[in-house]
Formats: sequence, structure tokens, C-alpha cells
Amino acid sequence: MKIIILEDENRAANLLERLLAKVAPHMSVVARLESVRDGVKYLQNNPEPDLIFSDIQLADGLSFEIYSQVEVHCPIIFTTAYDHYAIEAFKTNGIDYLLKPIEEERLTQAIEKASHFSPVATLEKILSITNTTSNKIYKARFMVKIGDKIKSIPVEDILVFYSQKASFILTTDKHTYCIDYTLDQLEPMLDPEMYFRINRKYIVSINACTNILAWSNSRLRLKIDGTDDPDIIVARERVQEFKNWLDR
Repeated sequence: MKIIILEDENRAANLLERLLAKVAPHMSVVARLESVRDGVKYLQNNPEPDLIFSDIQLADGLSFEIYSQVEVHCPIIFTTAYDHYAIEAFKTNGIDYLLKPIEEERLTQAIEKASHFSPVATLEKILSITNTTSNKIYKARFMVKIGDKIKSIPVEDILVFYSQKASFILTTDKHTYCIDYTLDQLEPMLDPEMYFRINRKYIVSINACTNILAWSNSRLRLKIDGTDDPDIIVARERVQEFKNWLDR
């Protein structure tokens, strides 16, 4: 099976090759490419591979630009450090979406999935797998800076995302950290089963909604451990949707 790797970080490409040699020795890497330009040139002038491993953020742009310029029929497994591109990935021939650092088990699962797709795989077949990978669509962790150190915060440990000039998270252990996203950017990254935007300043976890009070003008107020902010109020126009979200 002939494959190509689109990856602009040598370290990541080397790791992927080593993992492939271990879990799929029948695969042969025929090319490693680092940019949109190189990807377009290669696919226009060489036989199409059986499978593509494609990072999303390449040296000169997003790899989606390649597939908008060159018609590709083989399956594509996307590899990226950012999970908010998942929906767009599945609009191409993307059949799976691996978050870096790539885990051996997930790589094996993705390769097994690829073996079921022929070169004429239809968009309907591709989209039919999104239910099995929906847990990868939403962000799993956030990296925060603490002094000169970086800490990984699992999303399930976050009770509240809120905006006060900058954006912050409040964790289950009552710590607060600054993050580099606006709430508008965060909203599509978060699993709507677990998180709800109650107003322009707050996105709350369902695990934070344990103390809810009736408030003026048919609104609701949340009391959340770790903060005494009186403005954690469900906007009136969102109250019914919020109740439905809690009561599903």
C-alpha cells in the first residue's frame, strides 16, 4: 500500500513513519511533503497513492487548499494538534482525524478504517463514519501557561469558560487560568451535550449547573463554587433552551 505524508514538522513526520513501520509494515511511504505547493505539484504529476496522511496546518497554508485544487479519490487521514477543523476535514475524503501526539491504538484504528474504503469512496460513505468519530470533533484539552510552564487541562475538568476583557477557565479544583480563545471561538469547539453558552460572558459545563435560582425578569442565576460573580445569569432568551438542555 503506497502512502504519502503531508507534514511540515520533521519530528512529527518521523514519529508517524516509525509508528507506521510498527503497526502497518505493509505500507510504503512514497513521499513526504511539507507544503500546500508541494502537495499540489506532487498529486498533479504522480500516480495517486492508496492513502494520504495529511496535517492540516502546513508551512504555507491549510492542506484543504490542496484538495480544492486537485481531485483526490483516495482516503485521507488528517493529523493535527487542533480539533476544530474536523467538520471541514470530513467534507473532503477525510475518513479519520487523529490528534497529535498520535497514539498507536488510534493510528491502528484509522488504518483499519481506511482499508474499507475504495478509491471511489463516496461522500456519503465518508460522512457515515462521523458518528463514530464525533468524540474527536470537540476539543479534548486546553494548554495554559503558568509562569514559564505549560499545563494541559482536560476539558472535563473545566466548569466555566468566561470573558472579562480576556478569556478564562474555572476548573473543578477552583483554579482559574487565562486562555487564548474568545468565547465565540470556543463555542463550536465544545461538545454541546456538555457545555452551554448562557450569555455573552459565560459558557458553563453541565457539571456546574447544580445550584440554579429563579431570578428577575424570568431569568435564572447559577451559583458556582469557586466564583461569587453575581452575573452568572442565563439570558432571558436562552432560558427555555437552557432548561431543555438540562432536561434531555
